[in-house]
Formats: sequence, C-alpha cells, structure tokens
Amino acid sequence: MPASNPQALDFLLTRRSRPAKTLTAPAPTREELRPLLTAALRVPDHGKLEPWRLIVLEKPALARLAALAGARAEALDLDAAKRAKAVAQFGDADLAVAVISVPKPSEKVPEIEQLHSAACVCLSLLNAALAAGWGANWLSGWASHDAEFCREGLGLREGESVAGFIHVGTETKPAPERPRPDLDALTEWRDA
Repeated sequence: MPASNPQALDFLLTRRSRPAKTLTAPAPTREELRPLLTAALRVPDHGKLEPWRLIVLEKPALARLAALAGARAEALDLDAAKRAKAVAQFGDADLAVAVISVPKPSEKVPEIEQLHSAACVCLSLLNAALAAGWGANWLSGWASHDAEFCREGLGLREGESVAGFIHVGTETKPAPERPRPDLDALTEWRDA
C-alpha cells in the first residue's frame, strides 16, 4: 500500500471556501503570501509552459478596480444589483490574487489544457490559503470577462484572460454548510 497523508486527505474531504463578503483584515502580508503563491504554482503544467501569471491586488489596487467596475457597469448599462456586487467584490476586499490565463503557442499542448492549468492554480491557491488558516474564496463575475475592464484595470494583453480572483483574508464567521455532490449519482464505474 502506498504511503498516505491522512491529514491532507482529511483537509481535502472537509475543505470549504469562505464567502468573500465575510473576509476581513488582516490579510496575509507579502511574506505570508509568498509560500501560498509558491504552492499555487505547483500544478499540472503539460509541457512546462507556465500558461498563467499572478497579479496580487492589495487594498489601493482593489479600490481602483471597484471604481472601474462601477464605471464599466454604468457604461454597459448593467442593473444596479450587478453594479453593486462587482463594486463590492473589489471595494470590500483587503487582498485578492488575480490568476491570469496566458496560453502559449504549442503544437503539443492544446489551449484548453493550458486553461485547465490556470484553473488548477486558482484551486491550489484557494486550498493553500485555507490550509494556512486563512479564509479564502474564488470569484469571477462579469468584470472578469469584460475586455475593457481587464485591459484597463489589470493590464491584460491580447489572448490573456482572468481565470479567477482568489480573495484571502481573516474569516469573520464559520463557513456555512451546504449540500455536497452525490458521488454515486455522478460516478460511473467501468470494468470493461
């Protein structure tokens, strides 16, 4: 039987994202964040292309993005609820990490695999933050898909996209329980 890590398995079986709106200061310092970012980058990366990059968004940058989200929502004529949610996603946060998908030309590695690798970075950062005792949540939202917001707010270049915003902070209340997927309803076992 292979060597096991029961603590790691127990963490994965019981992990829960924390609602971003319940996270507050303090957030990790740059020194505290570095090992989490290092862990986040240890993901499947077929061809060692590193088809992602990170943008750490501290409070002043988040305030700027909140204002931009409000302006873009107005320019796009979005309803008040969508505008308020996007503004709060950035304005109420103390720290978020934008995981940027940066697909690279490759004859061997399809773009979809590279996008999946960026998604793995999001989940790995989320889990690293939770394992370190922080509250964390993976968000996207309409602004993450708005080309002008991404270009002006994050400096994204042609072909880049936001895989997710990972919010990290101090948890103010326990994460609510929610129904979990039914393994048997979602799994097929094949022996031939």
